[in-house]
Amino acid sequence: MDQLTDFLNALSGIVWGPFLLIPLLLGTGLYLTVRLGGIQFLRLGAALRLGLWKRSDDGSEGDISQFQALTTALAATVGTGNIVGVATAIGIGGPGALFWMWVTGLLGMASKYTEAFLAVRYRTTDEVGERNGGPQYYLERGIRGPLGKVLAWSFTIFTIVACFGIGNLTQANSVAANLSHSFAIPTWATGLVIAAVTLLVLVGGIKSIGKVTAGFVPIMIVFYVVGAIVILIANIGSVPAALAQIFHDAFTGSAATGGFVGSVLIIAVQFGVARGIFSNESGMGSAAIAAAAARTSHPVRQGLVSMTQTFIDTIIVVTMTGLVIVTTGAWSAVDESGAQISASVMTGEAFSHGLPGQWGHIVVTIALVMFAFSTILGWAYYGERNVERLLGHRAVLPFRVVFSIITYFGCTTALDAVWAFSDIANGLMALPNLIGLLILSGLVARETRAYLKHDPKLTASQAEVEAFMEGEPGWAEWRASEAETTV
Repeated sequence: MDQLTDFLNALSGIVWGPFLLIPLLLGTGLYLTVRLGGIQFLRLGAALRLGLWKRSDDGSEGDISQFQALTTALAATVGTGNIVGVATAIGIGGPGALFWMWVTGLLGMASKYTEAFLAVRYRTTDEVGERNGGPQYYLERGIRGPLGKVLAWSFTIFTIVACFGIGNLTQANSVAANLSHSFAIPTWATGLVIAAVTLLVLVGGIKSIGKVTAGFVPIMIVFYVVGAIVILIANIGSVPAALAQIFHDAFTGSAATGGFVGSVLIIAVQFGVARGIFSNESGMGSAAIAAAAARTSHPVRQGLVSMTQTFIDTIIVVTMTGLVIVTTGAWSAVDESGAQISASVMTGEAFSHGLPGQWGHIVVTIALVMFAFSTILGWAYYGERNVERLLGHRAVLPFRVVFSIITYFGCTTALDAVWAFSDIANGLMALPNLIGLLILSGLVARETRAYLKHDPKLTASQAEVEAFMEGEPGWAEWRASEAETTV
């Protein structure tokens, strides 16, 4: 097992190294930002208003509201990466890694917009009347010929594999381990409960998942963010120095405690980007699968709503975690042996500096349990849609059962190698999707401009959209595809 773990870590280092995914992710995000005219900065306010306040395009087609699609994607992304992943990045890469997580998030918003746009633009309807979309469809339908097919089927296979790693085993293991440590709850008991509840929710499909996440996700995010704000207020005098250190170390590097990993600039960048994408999943294509199910009157509108998911995940939740860790000094704390404390307890230690008694650990434990469980639900849907693409609708119910059972084993089994495996699977998912985003960027830019010249504030009704989009690029093709049924 040690040899396997070492091999996976080495492979993960190549996939997420400075010569493959890091430049591709950042480069794609920067290219799309320029190609789309900085859409994530100019349209963020309107997108937040549509997604969080209006929440749905009345009279449009789809399975769930735009808000439910957003919360389903948030459920899958706001997970252990926001707690343990941030701690890992800062613990190894130093405070400067948080800056590169911000950069990844801001540029990733353009990638998230593009993939969500394409998911709605090329979505289909399956034999039971549910919307299907995501890279497994738009890579093949948007890129004609063998290349599109290779990219689409590669994404399909990698996502099915990844959903059992990042979306199941690692999340379930984090829930069980933290409940056992904080409340002495046996891991087998946690496994049974999570497996049963997961299956209960999944049986209802995306409509059930959407209802659960719409009620659950906002509560869990507010709970965690409020706890972090309380700590930052208690340590308000340390915040300016922490921000200065984050920006300074982002460009100079900073050795972790005792210099045990020789952390330098490239490590800060590498772990900041890797854990940033692990947290917000921009460029991976996964969140686009949830976006495809949304009731929306135009792909641009859902693309913008989905874009806010990265903003909420990285610029709000990740920032809260990172600032608490840096302001309290937990990132450089040591245990009784003089070694740096592990990432799994770093955030809990940081929260304990600002909250009385054991409340810091309790808040982090509860938040991690909620984050991880919501991620299980979101990734179950991602896996299900790709299993249906590969094997047909008859395979959906067996997948739901198997996925739920595996959560039990995630709770009760040591998973040293799974974290490295999850990083690799994430990277393999991202590769075909990022290639596709670059190839299809011209279409996205053209149709985005065509829509936003009529409705820059996203206030148009369904009837108004249909009136002003008549004759615009891509409109007739999208409306025709909406009526298609794929068996």
